[in-house]
Amino acid sequence: MVTFGRARTLNLTGGGLVSLRVAIVTESFLPALNGVTNSVLRVLDSIASHGHEAMIISPTYTERWYQGVEHFRAPAMPFKQFAVGLPHPSLTANIAQFRPDVVHVASPFWLGGQAIAAAARLGVPSVAVYQTDVSGYLARYNMQFARAAVDRMIAAIHAPATVTLAPTPASASYLTKLGVKNVDVWGRGVDLELFHPDRRSSPEVRASRQLIAGDKRVVGFIGRLAAEKQVNQFDALMDLPDTHFVIVGDGPERANLEARFAGKPVTFLGSLRGEDLANAYAMLDVFVHFGAEETFGQTIQEAQATGLPVVAPASGGPLFLIQPGVNGYLGEAHRPQTFRPFVHDLLTDDGLRARMGEDARRSVRLKSWDANNAILLQHYERVVAAAKPVGMRERQSV
Repeated sequence: MVTFGRARTLNLTGGGLVSLRVAIVTESFLPALNGVTNSVLRVLDSIASHGHEAMIISPTYTERWYQGVEHFRAPAMPFKQFAVGLPHPSLTANIAQFRPDVVHVASPFWLGGQAIAAAARLGVPSVAVYQTDVSGYLARYNMQFARAAVDRMIAAIHAPATVTLAPTPASASYLTKLGVKNVDVWGRGVDLELFHPDRRSSPEVRASRQLIAGDKRVVGFIGRLAAEKQVNQFDALMDLPDTHFVIVGDGPERANLEARFAGKPVTFLGSLRGEDLANAYAMLDVFVHFGAEETFGQTIQEAQATGLPVVAPASGGPLFLIQPGVNGYLGEAHRPQTFRPFVHDLLTDDGLRARMGEDARRSVRLKSWDANNAILLQHYERVVAAAKPVGMRERQSV
């Protein structure tokens, strides 16, 4: 069954909030920069700020410690541009040694599936966070023949989880149709201070914009430059008059895209983080995302927080984030020509663009990372409270 709404705040000790030990097993972590990594980093921040303890298991990070949190590296194999974590006997031992109250599994596949199963054997509740549309990616890589098998695998991976958190009602419904039980909806937060409309009027941003685009309007994309993002579909917008395009990010498709758009009014800025990333958003007039396999769309939220109208496909996460005609528009997935009229209208109507930009910011105003992750921590408390106390460590009030 799918449940919606916020988890209940529980008092496990009768005397206040509790200090929890959280084992995080993630299919992606630093140095990879993507939605899974970003979400895990924010969760770690919240765990620390609330006085909880964590450990990390991932296939990508090479260091033993991350900001005081112990890390264990899992074996991995390359697939396309990804490092796919592999099951390993040490995973169960590492989890057991940490003695967690709850196991958080980010975007579980092979590695995460083992972690969920291990948690069940150890009698520890698990929270599985569904973040990657693996089944959808198979179509992108011409592997549709494996889709049914992957759907069965996803169902089997999530079956032992105490609760599965999906980013949108649509993805929750997908999991429920696969037979996954105890599915709830938990979205993603956004840094409302870093990504802010006021940044667009800063002298630094204005100077950068003038240097890159002169007096032209600026349309852009920010994200990983991989095939599933369909950045090549910006072809459909290249004939818009007095328009410059900015593409921010890196990935396996960057060289192909740079060659494709050579001689066109396109600037590639590479991978950016922090203030530089926020300034890149602030240079834009309109944010466009063509990728049709997004389970959520974190960059869409960051654009909205910056006060930008967004044009994206009527597929996946954008359906949850964009209200057509209010804070952006939805084009037809895989039909980039349907995006062009929307982008044209936004570029040529200053009032429309300003109104939608204000509504875009308004649509995320309650989605700070603190507020978002408070809901996650409540999920932790709920599953821990419902778990059998046998074998669990004694918890201390904080």
